[in-house]
Amino acid sequence: MEIKASPEVIWKIMTDINNWPNWNPEVNKASLNGEVKEGETFQWKAGPGMIKSTIHSVENERLIAWTGKTLGIIYAIHVWKLKPLNGKTLVRTEESWEGIATRIFRGTMRTMLEKAIHSGLLSLKAEAESRSK
Repeated sequence: MEIKASPEVIWKIMTDINNWPNWNPEVNKASLNGEVKEGETFQWKAGPGMIKSTIHSVENERLIAWTGKTLGIIYAIHVWKLKPLNGKTLVRTEESWEGIATRIFRGTMRTMLEKAIHSGLLSLKAEAESRSK
């Protein structure tokens, strides 16, 4: 998704984990236990359960990736990539889920995941573009 904001603006929004609920209606709570760096953990609530995540990769203003676990049965990997593009930023995100629930309810879970990714991108776009005016 193209966002009319610099990677710096978008990065500040994405890495201010404690404030995710302020711009992303899908997130009810979020708490980072330290700095945004590899190995740090954070907890957040989106949907029915709390998610405990661990940051695995950080490239300032370019990439952030984490793994997470919720309800003890769903494991996720989430990657955000930023690329400057003619005064805008191309934002790409990928997420995958695994676990027994994802196998049993494959179609439903895939739909939920696609909706969450799209909604998160739209919320990020709105927030970043409002800060860039």
